[in-house]
Parts: sequence; C-alpha cells; structure tokens
Amino acid sequence: MKKKFKLQDLDCANCAAKMEEAIKKIEGVTDASVSFMTQKMMIEAPDDRFDDIVNEAIKVIAKVEPDCVVLV
Repeated sequence: MKKKFKLQDLDCANCAAKMEEAIKKIEGVTDASVSFMTQKMMIEAPDDRFDDIVNEAIKVIAKVEPDCVVLV
C-alpha cells in the first residue's frame, strides 16, 4: 500500500530529511519520502502492517519536530 499524508507546521527542510531517513529505517517500509516544499509525506509498506507503520512514523515525526502534525 502507498499513501500520502499532509503535514502541518513542518518548519525546515533539514527536519524533513531527518524524518524521511528515520521512517525508511522502520521495519516493513519499502519506500518513504517527506517533502518540506509540499508539506507531504508518502509511505509505502505492506497492507497488513500499514497502520502500525504509520503510527511509528507519526512518533518519529513528533521526536524530530514536536510541533509538526500529520493530518490523517
């Protein structure tokens, strides 16, 4: 499954790069991208674990930039 999410209050490109790198390390993620310019995150992962992976990605984002919100 591949899905895009809108991000709110993502403040810097460096933070987006850190988020992307950390999300790609989550077990099961086949691809991920975080764009500062478009304020969007894309995650590609197996259907059976997708919700768990998205929840882990949200935690990663909160660690890197606590003010950033994922609009699900």
